[in-house]
Amino acid sequence: MDITQLILDDHAEQRRLFAIIEQIDPTDVDALTKVWGRLSAFLDVHAEAEERFFYPELMKVGKSANDAEGTDAGPETEDAIEDHNKLRDAVKAVEKYPVGTGAWIEAVGKANVVNSKHMGEEERQGLTDFRRHAPLQTRHDLAVKFAAFEAGHINGVKPVNKDPEAYVEQHG
Repeated sequence: MDITQLILDDHAEQRRLFAIIEQIDPTDVDALTKVWGRLSAFLDVHAEAEERFFYPELMKVGKSANDAEGTDAGPETEDAIEDHNKLRDAVKAVEKYPVGTGAWIEAVGKANVVNSKHMGEEERQGLTDFRRHAPLQTRHDLAVKFAAFEAGHINGVKPVNKDPEAYVEQHG
């Protein structure tokens, strides 16, 4: 088991759930509410799990990858935490609108865009960096913690934005 693969698997599930929402008739408020409820909880739990387990370890071993700035994992981690905050805000914005309305669908679409941009960067930068520099045993040990955290929080976590600079300073 490898935490980078678990993260990629989660990304695939996030994409799948956004695609499901896009295919549900807007008048089917019950289905939209249920799928969005699952997706929004999943997004929050996934971000929290990354912040607890993945990014602190990336800060220890990372050297930067692909289009990430810098020569260590600090800038890519700070950017990821900023992205998580933007995503939490986008998810919260969806709650402002009645499910199935044009404004709700637009807000879900904005959350999808924020999430997609983040996942692309993370896959090119942090995950690549970690695969290149973290030992397999570390990747396995973190995968166990990551999977257990997600399983233990299947109904979600309280979404809390974090100060990206303070996060990097704390874990760097």
